[in-house]
Amino acid sequence: MEHIYDIIIIGGGPAGYTAALYASRAGLDTLIIEKMAAGGQMALTGSIENYPGFEEGIDGFTLGMKMQSGAERYGTKTLQSQVTSVQLVGNVKTVETTRASYQSRTVIIATGADPRELGLKNERELIGRGVHYCAHCDGRFYKDKIVAVVGGGNSAVSDALYLAHFAKKVILIHRRDTLRATKIYHQPLEKTPNIEIRYNCVVTEFLYDEHLTGARVSNTVNGKTEDITCDGVFVTIGRKPVTELFAGQLELDKNGYIVADESTKTGIRGVFAAGDVRTKALRQIVTATSDGAIAAHFAQEYLAAKA
Repeated sequence: MEHIYDIIIIGGGPAGYTAALYASRAGLDTLIIEKMAAGGQMALTGSIENYPGFEEGIDGFTLGMKMQSGAERYGTKTLQSQVTSVQLVGNVKTVETTRASYQSRTVIIATGADPRELGLKNERELIGRGVHYCAHCDGRFYKDKIVAVVGGGNSAVSDALYLAHFAKKVILIHRRDTLRATKIYHQPLEKTPNIEIRYNCVVTEFLYDEHLTGARVSNTVNGKTEDITCDGVFVTIGRKPVTELFAGQLELDKNGYIVADESTKTGIRGVFAAGDVRTKALRQIVTATSDGAIAAHFAQEYLAAKA
């Protein structure tokens, strides 16, 4: 007879491993499936200074490993594999991976959301060496330095305003002639003297040696190129939720995030969405861990009602 877990958690980031910790401590038979290393996107962050309890900061990889160890201490099993398909309807859910098929009474989806990249050569190699996707995570490294923010929506302008508090200069690079950000951001942007806006511009190349030294920018109107000297570039052109597997089974919002409220419950009984993958106002490590604890609680409640 095939083994049936109490909970299968898809995704080994902060939401996934917090859910696993709470579930395992409650005595639930828990399997977590992660395609890469513990921590997810968090593992790519060189130093995390906004997660409580680490007054000197901690690197994302180490924090991810600590979260994994904490959950496994109470019996969580970790499987490193790629999930290829899921069947979520019914009392027993099935998760297919590249290694085998697994069954569970509940599923917590914690697959997260990947930042949209510019798609430039060596972009990934420069992550943590001048290229970043989270101003609130890495902005403090650029005190009194010059940084560029790529984007023109609410998140990009918000990041530019945040970085302007400690960077010497912030260059906001936007491909159109007007910002997409709502008007509430325009006035504070105009009142911030160390923010310079480059309209009708796109970044075509990163300049670097061991670390980023600048960016090559092309004007979309006249085609002229210019090299901008900067110490860091923050790419803020949106995020892409990892939800392709669940399309057609779960309700997704217009941006592709799983529709789930603060209870993390989805439209299918026994299926929960935690962390950056669900519709929510703020996507940070601390909110992901909160979601994980909540998802484990309601999964436990669901299982108890079925017993």
